[in-house]
Amino acid sequence: MLKLENALVWLVSAGAMLGLWGIENNAQAQRAKVPLETLAQLDSFSQLYADYDGRKLRLDLYRPKKRTKPLPAIVCIHGGGWRNGDRGSQTAVAQTLAAHGYVAVTITYRLRDEAIFPAAIQDCKAAVRWLRANATRLGVDPERIGATGLSAGGHLAALLATSGDIEELEGDGGNAGFSSTIQACVACGAQSDLESERIQGLSRRPQDPFYQGFLGGTFDDVPKQYAFASPRHHLDADDPPLVFVTGQNDDPSTHAVVIREELSQKKIPTNLLVIPDAPHAFLGTQKFFDEYIEFATDFFDSHLKRGTNK
Repeated sequence: MLKLENALVWLVSAGAMLGLWGIENNAQAQRAKVPLETLAQLDSFSQLYADYDGRKLRLDLYRPKKRTKPLPAIVCIHGGGWRNGDRGSQTAVAQTLAAHGYVAVTITYRLRDEAIFPAAIQDCKAAVRWLRANATRLGVDPERIGATGLSAGGHLAALLATSGDIEELEGDGGNAGFSSTIQACVACGAQSDLESERIQGLSRRPQDPFYQGFLGGTFDDVPKQYAFASPRHHLDADDPPLVFVTGQNDDPSTHAVVIREELSQKKIPTNLLVIPDAPHAFLGTQKFFDEYIEFATDFFDSHLKRGTNK
Protein backbone atom coordinates (compact mmCIF):
# COMPACT_ATOMS: atom_id res chain seq x y z
CA MET A 1 0.00 0.00 0.00
CA LEU A 2 2.83 2.35 0.88
CA LYS A 3 4.45 1.81 -2.52
CA LEU A 4 1.16 2.65 -4.23
CA GLU A 5 0.79 5.83 -2.17
CA ASN A 6 4.36 6.87 -3.02
CA ALA A 7 3.70 6.23 -6.69
CA LEU A 8 0.57 8.37 -6.57
CA VAL A 9 2.50 11.17 -4.87
CA TRP A 10 5.12 10.99 -7.61
CA LEU A 11 2.52 11.08 -10.36
CA VAL A 12 0.86 14.13 -8.84
CA SER A 13 4.23 15.86 -8.32
CA ALA A 14 5.51 15.04 -11.78
CA GLY A 15 2.24 16.09 -13.36
CA ALA A 16 2.34 19.39 -11.53
CA MET A 17 5.92 20.01 -12.62
CA LEU A 18 5.22 19.15 -16.23
CA GLY A 19 2.16 21.38 -16.08
CA LEU A 20 4.24 24.27 -14.83
CA TRP A 21 6.82 23.90 -17.57
CA GLY A 22 4.09 23.44 -20.15
CA ILE A 23 2.46 26.65 -18.97
CA GLU A 24 5.80 28.40 -19.34
CA ASN A 25 6.12 27.28 -22.95
CA ASN A 26 2.53 28.26 -23.74
CA ALA A 27 3.06 31.63 -22.10
CA GLN A 28 5.69 32.45 -24.69
CA ALA A 29 2.83 32.89 -27.14
CA GLN A 30 0.98 35.11 -24.64
CA ARG A 31 3.61 37.71 -23.83
CA ALA A 32 2.82 40.97 -22.12
CA LYS A 33 2.50 43.94 -24.43
CA VAL A 34 4.92 46.85 -24.53
CA PRO A 35 3.30 50.16 -25.59
CA LEU A 36 4.29 51.45 -29.02
CA GLU A 37 5.32 54.78 -27.52
CA THR A 38 7.78 52.88 -25.31
CA LEU A 39 9.25 50.99 -28.26
CA ALA A 40 9.66 54.26 -30.16
CA GLN A 41 12.07 55.43 -27.45
CA LEU A 42 14.44 52.50 -27.95
CA ASP A 43 17.30 51.49 -30.20
CA SER A 44 17.63 47.76 -30.84
CA PHE A 45 19.82 45.37 -32.76
CA SER A 46 20.89 41.72 -32.88
CA GLN A 47 24.53 40.79 -32.32
CA LEU A 48 26.76 37.71 -32.24
CA TYR A 49 28.28 37.36 -28.78
CA ALA A 50 29.93 33.92 -28.76
CA ASP A 51 31.16 31.41 -31.33
CA TYR A 52 31.97 27.82 -30.39
CA ASP A 53 33.63 26.33 -33.48
CA GLY A 54 30.86 27.55 -35.72
CA ARG A 55 28.01 27.39 -33.17
CA LYS A 56 27.10 31.05 -33.12
CA LEU A 57 25.16 32.51 -30.20
CA ARG A 58 23.27 35.77 -30.63
CA LEU A 59 21.67 38.32 -28.37
CA ASP A 60 19.14 41.09 -28.92
CA LEU A 61 20.03 44.44 -27.37
CA TYR A 62 17.67 47.27 -26.37
CA ARG A 63 18.66 50.70 -25.05
CA PRO A 64 17.19 54.21 -24.81
CA LYS A 65 17.74 56.37 -27.89
CA LYS A 66 18.46 59.38 -25.69
CA ARG A 67 21.54 58.65 -23.62
CA THR A 68 23.92 61.14 -22.01
CA LYS A 69 26.16 58.69 -20.12
CA PRO A 70 26.95 54.97 -19.91
CA LEU A 71 24.01 52.98 -18.56
CA PRO A 72 23.80 49.88 -16.35
CA ALA A 73 23.14 46.68 -18.28
CA ILE A 74 20.83 43.75 -17.55
CA VAL A 75 21.08 40.24 -19.03
CA CYS A 76 17.61 38.69 -19.48
CA ILE A 77 17.61 34.87 -19.57
CA HIS A 78 14.76 32.75 -20.91
CA GLY A 79 13.31 29.62 -19.32
CA GLY A 80 12.13 26.30 -20.70
CA GLY A 81 13.51 23.65 -18.37
CA TRP A 82 17.01 24.04 -19.85
CA ARG A 83 15.68 21.99 -22.77
CA ASN A 84 13.68 24.43 -24.92
CA GLY A 85 12.57 28.06 -25.15
CA ASP A 86 14.21 31.02 -26.84
CA ARG A 87 15.34 34.55 -26.08
CA GLY A 88 12.16 36.00 -27.56
CA SER A 89 10.24 35.11 -24.41
CA GLN A 90 12.27 37.79 -22.59
CA THR A 91 11.82 40.50 -25.23
CA ALA A 92 9.10 42.41 -23.40
CA VAL A 93 11.14 42.29 -20.19
CA ALA A 94 14.24 43.66 -21.91
CA GLN A 95 12.33 46.36 -23.77
CA THR A 96 10.60 47.52 -20.61
CA LEU A 97 13.81 47.55 -18.58
CA ALA A 98 15.53 49.50 -21.37
CA ALA A 99 12.76 52.09 -21.21
CA HIS A 100 13.63 52.50 -17.52
CA GLY A 101 17.19 53.49 -18.38
CA TYR A 102 19.11 50.27 -18.94
CA VAL A 103 20.92 48.51 -21.75
CA ALA A 104 19.05 45.21 -21.71
CA VAL A 105 19.91 42.08 -23.67
CA THR A 106 18.11 38.79 -24.28
CA ILE A 107 20.43 35.90 -24.96
CA THR A 108 20.47 32.55 -26.70
CA TYR A 109 22.23 29.81 -24.75
CA ARG A 110 22.93 26.17 -25.51
CA LEU A 111 20.13 23.87 -24.38
CA ARG A 112 20.68 20.49 -22.79
CA ASP A 113 20.14 18.40 -25.94
CA GLU A 114 23.02 20.30 -27.54
CA ALA A 115 25.36 20.44 -24.56
CA ILE A 116 24.78 19.55 -20.91
CA PHE A 117 25.76 21.70 -17.95
CA PRO A 118 27.90 23.76 -17.57
CA ALA A 119 27.32 24.90 -21.19
CA ALA A 120 24.28 27.05 -20.34
CA ILE A 121 25.95 29.01 -17.54
CA GLN A 122 29.13 29.35 -19.60
CA ASP A 123 27.06 31.05 -22.28
CA CYS A 124 25.49 33.41 -19.76
CA LYS A 125 28.93 34.31 -18.46
CA ALA A 126 30.17 34.83 -22.01
CA ALA A 127 27.35 37.34 -22.53
CA VAL A 128 28.38 39.29 -19.41
CA ARG A 129 32.01 39.33 -20.54
CA TRP A 130 30.93 40.47 -24.02
CA LEU A 131 29.05 43.39 -22.51
CA ARG A 132 32.14 44.45 -20.58
CA ALA A 133 34.45 43.99 -23.55
CA ASN A 134 32.21 46.18 -25.70
CA ALA A 135 31.04 48.56 -22.98
CA THR A 136 32.31 51.75 -24.62
CA ARG A 137 30.72 50.98 -27.99
CA LEU A 138 27.43 49.90 -26.39
CA GLY A 139 27.17 52.72 -23.87
CA VAL A 140 27.34 50.31 -20.93
CA ASP A 141 28.74 51.00 -17.48
CA PRO A 142 30.91 47.88 -17.03
CA GLU A 143 30.81 48.17 -13.25
CA ARG A 144 27.02 47.86 -13.13
CA ILE A 145 25.63 44.74 -14.76
CA GLY A 146 22.62 42.80 -13.53
CA ALA A 147 20.68 39.71 -14.54
CA THR A 148 17.13 38.44 -14.45
CA GLY A 149 15.32 35.41 -15.79
CA LEU A 150 12.35 33.14 -15.32
CA SER A 151 12.35 29.46 -14.33
CA ALA A 152 15.45 27.83 -15.84
CA GLY A 153 16.47 31.38 -16.71
CA GLY A 154 15.94 32.41 -13.10
CA HIS A 155 18.17 29.58 -11.96
CA LEU A 156 20.89 30.64 -14.41
CA ALA A 157 20.57 34.28 -13.34
CA ALA A 158 20.97 33.30 -9.67
CA LEU A 159 23.95 31.11 -10.57
CA LEU A 160 25.51 34.09 -12.36
CA ALA A 161 25.10 36.06 -9.15
CA THR A 162 26.84 33.55 -6.89
CA SER A 163 29.49 32.02 -9.18
CA GLY A 164 31.26 35.01 -10.68
CA ASP A 165 34.75 34.22 -12.00
CA ILE A 166 34.66 30.54 -10.92
CA GLU A 167 37.07 29.05 -13.43
CA GLU A 168 35.27 25.73 -13.91
CA LEU A 169 32.14 27.55 -15.06
CA GLU A 170 33.70 30.25 -17.24
CA GLY A 171 33.99 28.34 -20.50
CA ASP A 172 35.68 29.52 -23.69
CA GLY A 173 33.01 31.80 -25.12
CA GLY A 174 35.42 34.68 -25.65
CA ASN A 175 36.68 37.85 -23.92
CA ALA A 176 38.52 35.86 -21.28
CA GLY A 177 40.24 38.98 -19.97
CA PHE A 178 36.96 40.37 -18.64
CA SER A 179 35.03 39.47 -15.50
CA SER A 180 31.75 37.54 -15.53
CA THR A 181 30.60 38.91 -12.18
CA ILE A 182 27.31 40.76 -11.91
CA GLN A 183 26.21 43.37 -9.42
CA ALA A 184 22.51 42.58 -8.89
CA CYS A 185 20.04 39.80 -9.71
CA VAL A 186 16.28 39.21 -9.81
CA ALA A 187 15.64 35.46 -10.10
CA CYS A 188 12.07 34.41 -10.93
CA GLY A 189 10.54 30.97 -10.38
CA ALA A 190 14.06 29.73 -9.70
CA GLN A 191 15.58 26.67 -8.11
CA SER A 192 18.42 27.87 -5.89
CA ASP A 193 19.56 24.58 -4.31
CA LEU A 194 20.03 21.67 -6.71
CA GLU A 195 21.54 19.62 -3.87
CA SER A 196 18.30 19.67 -1.88
CA GLU A 197 16.64 16.40 -0.86
CA ARG A 198 13.69 17.31 -3.06
CA ILE A 199 15.77 17.64 -6.22
CA GLN A 200 17.90 14.62 -5.35
CA GLY A 201 14.70 12.59 -5.21
CA LEU A 202 13.29 14.03 -8.42
CA SER A 203 16.54 13.29 -10.24
CA ARG A 204 16.30 9.59 -9.36
CA ARG A 205 12.93 9.13 -11.04
CA PRO A 206 13.13 7.22 -14.33
CA GLN A 207 10.78 9.76 -15.92
CA ASP A 208 12.66 12.81 -14.62
CA PRO A 209 12.13 15.41 -17.38
CA PHE A 210 14.67 17.97 -16.21
CA TYR A 211 17.68 17.25 -14.05
CA GLN A 212 19.13 14.07 -15.58
CA GLY A 213 19.12 15.60 -19.04
CA PHE A 214 20.48 18.95 -17.88
CA LEU A 215 23.20 17.63 -15.58
CA GLY A 216 24.11 14.32 -17.23
CA GLY A 217 22.67 11.87 -14.73
CA THR A 218 21.02 11.50 -11.36
CA PHE A 219 22.34 13.17 -8.23
CA ASP A 220 23.94 9.87 -7.26
CA ASP A 221 25.65 9.62 -10.66
CA VAL A 222 27.10 13.15 -10.88
CA PRO A 223 26.87 14.90 -7.49
CA LYS A 224 29.53 17.44 -8.47
CA GLN A 225 27.36 18.56 -11.38
CA TYR A 226 24.44 19.21 -9.01
CA ALA A 227 26.75 21.09 -6.64
CA PHE A 228 28.29 23.28 -9.32
CA ALA A 229 24.87 23.99 -10.85
CA SER A 230 23.46 25.09 -7.48
CA PRO A 231 23.49 28.85 -6.78
CA ARG A 232 23.51 28.15 -3.05
CA HIS A 233 26.64 26.00 -3.34
CA HIS A 234 28.76 29.00 -4.41
CA LEU A 235 27.38 31.58 -2.01
CA ASP A 236 29.94 33.82 -0.30
CA ALA A 237 30.11 37.27 1.29
CA ASP A 238 31.26 38.94 -1.94
CA ASP A 239 28.11 38.04 -3.86
CA PRO A 240 25.79 40.81 -5.08
CA PRO A 241 22.24 41.59 -3.95
CA LEU A 242 19.98 38.72 -4.98
CA VAL A 243 16.18 38.75 -4.78
CA PHE A 244 13.52 36.28 -5.84
CA VAL A 245 10.10 36.56 -7.47
CA THR A 246 7.58 33.75 -7.66
CA GLY A 247 3.92 33.16 -8.31
CA GLN A 248 1.64 32.27 -5.42
CA ASN A 249 0.69 29.06 -7.28
CA ASP A 250 4.27 28.00 -7.98
CA ASP A 251 6.10 25.28 -6.05
CA PRO A 252 7.22 26.48 -2.57
CA SER A 253 10.82 25.60 -3.45
CA THR A 254 10.90 28.79 -5.53
CA HIS A 255 10.63 30.82 -2.31
CA ALA A 256 14.37 30.19 -1.82
CA VAL A 257 13.98 30.16 1.96
CA VAL A 258 17.38 28.69 2.83
CA ILE A 259 19.52 30.75 0.48
CA ARG A 260 17.71 33.95 1.53
CA GLU A 261 18.51 33.16 5.15
CA GLU A 262 22.15 32.62 4.24
CA LEU A 263 22.25 35.81 2.18
CA SER A 264 20.88 37.73 5.16
CA GLN A 265 23.46 36.18 7.47
CA LYS A 266 26.16 37.44 5.10
CA LYS A 267 24.59 40.92 5.04
CA ILE A 268 23.77 40.61 1.34
CA PRO A 269 20.49 42.35 0.42
CA THR A 270 17.77 39.87 -0.45
CA ASN A 271 13.99 39.74 -0.64
CA LEU A 272 11.07 37.72 -1.98
CA LEU A 273 8.06 38.90 -3.96
CA VAL A 274 5.18 36.42 -4.13
CA ILE A 275 2.74 37.59 -6.80
CA PRO A 276 -0.84 36.78 -5.70
CA ASP A 277 -2.68 34.23 -7.86
CA ALA A 278 0.21 34.00 -10.31
CA PRO A 279 1.41 30.69 -11.83
CA HIS A 280 4.97 29.54 -12.42
CA ALA A 281 5.16 31.29 -15.80
CA PHE A 282 3.63 34.66 -14.98
CA LEU A 283 5.21 36.90 -17.62
CA GLY A 284 2.45 36.27 -20.17
CA THR A 285 -0.19 37.93 -17.99
CA GLN A 286 -0.03 41.72 -18.05
CA LYS A 287 -0.90 42.40 -14.41
CA PHE A 288 1.66 39.87 -13.18
CA PHE A 289 4.24 41.20 -15.62
CA ASP A 290 3.64 44.74 -14.37
CA GLU A 291 4.06 43.70 -10.70
CA TYR A 292 7.34 42.00 -11.53
CA ILE A 293 8.61 44.99 -13.52
CA GLU A 294 7.79 47.42 -10.71
CA PHE A 295 9.64 45.26 -8.20
CA ALA A 296 12.59 44.58 -10.52
CA THR A 297 13.12 48.17 -11.61
CA ASP A 298 12.99 49.43 -8.03
CA PHE A 299 15.57 46.81 -7.05
CA PHE A 300 17.86 47.41 -10.02
CA ASP A 301 17.58 51.18 -9.58
CA SER A 302 18.64 50.81 -5.95
CA HIS A 303 21.67 48.65 -6.66
CA LEU A 304 22.78 49.58 -10.18
CA LYS A 305 22.00 53.28 -10.29
CA ARG A 306 22.26 54.57 -6.75
CA GLY A 307 25.70 54.28 -5.25
CA THR A 308 27.22 51.05 -3.98
CA ASN A 309 25.97 47.51 -4.45
CA LYS A 310 25.35 46.74 -0.80
